[in-house]
Amino acid sequence: MKTIEVEDKKYEIIKDYKNAFDKEEFISHYTDYFYDYDYVVGDIAYGKLRLKGFYDSKNKKVKKINNYNDVDKYIENDCAVDCKYFILKKI
Repeated sequence: MKTIEVEDKKYEIIKDYKNAFDKEEFISHYTDYFYDYDYVVGDIAYGKLRLKGFYDSKNKKVKKINNYNDVDKYIENDCAVDCKYFILKKI
């Protein structure tokens, strides 16, 4: 698997649907807000990248809205139909 490092955080690219991941675009949207999350999901619709953080289901900070077990529902219900997206896992 491919890994990237941004702001001293390392991530593994675990899904890159339709070659959505662009490192420069990701870095331009990445902030310290995402430091704490176990996963970062990026989806692209209408030429815009949107990021959302998710926690592993075993993380004590997990809530229904940010549980990684529900990432497929998020992509299906909250993202544009058949949009490009990627999933990064913090390592």
